[in-house]
Amino acid sequence: MIVLETKTKEKKHAGIGKRIFAAIGIILAFIIIADIISINWQSNPKNIKTFENDNSYIMGMGNTQISAHRSGGGIMPEETMMAFKNCAENPAFEIDVFEFDLHITKDDVLVLLHDDTLDRTSNSAEIFGKEEARPEEYTYDELRTLNMGAKFADENGNMPYKDIDKDNVPDDIKILRIEDVLDYLTSAGEYDYIIEIKNSGELGKKGVDILYNILVDKNLLDCVIFGSFHEEVSHYVDEKHPDLMRSATIKEVLSFWTAALRNDKDFNPAYSVLQIPFNMPYRIAANLGTAQVINYAHEKGIAVQYWTINNEKEMEYLLSVGADCIMTDYPDKLYKISEQK
Repeated sequence: MIVLETKTKEKKHAGIGKRIFAAIGIILAFIIIADIISINWQSNPKNIKTFENDNSYIMGMGNTQISAHRSGGGIMPEETMMAFKNCAENPAFEIDVFEFDLHITKDDVLVLLHDDTLDRTSNSAEIFGKEEARPEEYTYDELRTLNMGAKFADENGNMPYKDIDKDNVPDDIKILRIEDVLDYLTSAGEYDYIIEIKNSGELGKKGVDILYNILVDKNLLDCVIFGSFHEEVSHYVDEKHPDLMRSATIKEVLSFWTAALRNDKDFNPAYSVLQIPFNMPYRIAANLGTAQVINYAHEKGIAVQYWTINNEKEMEYLLSVGADCIMTDYPDKLYKISEQK
């Protein structure tokens, strides 16, 4: 009898366990389906509203700015003079905004580089004899020995600058100082700029001070939106350089998102620009490309700029709902699509 009762209890517990696992599976499936629906939802452009505001980066329907992300890094070696010249001088397309990233060197020069290390884009392992070399470990002159096009591959997989002799690297694919970029671009046309300091902590703050002084000296402060993934650097801008327009931090984007969902009437952010992906990272069912997001931002006087949009269908959609700016590695494609609208 005892054996039979034990087996009956085991079967009963096993049945309960199966039902629990089945319920969990249903819940997870529901979450995944809801995630997919939310992420892929597209708003009707007719639902976009117009609000009066004094933010010059809110462009209005049909006036989306085209931004060359990393200076059009899908077309030419990113953040090199070759890439900037291609975007500024190519008759096939036009650019409104240049986006690029800065690191501070050992001798306090701001140079253009996206990653924290030089490996992905240059021949630094060969020249410096080690992997994961960081720009702050070297002087500007030392960094100028690198070939910043060494790892560039075009859409067909060709690597045209890979085998250039290390003693004959053209200036157009050497590392750049921000002063040289701005001098060239201001002579080539009238542009806006999205500039990110990649360093964190004290190095990032020092980089902000250097950048600010350069922008003031060149009378470009009103043409720049500053960004950083490091909260302490963004807050330092608020404290020391409040006249430098900045974009939202990651935490501020999340706060904005919840405020938009609630239609919080008292929301009053410290920033003037959202620089966001189409969809929130990590698949948390947060579609940031909806009419609800854009309308709420514009009502609060916040411009909405999207990165990094390389999918042509996403370009078409964001143009249709009046994104203020679209950053892409392929500004030539975005320009072509925008001209067809």
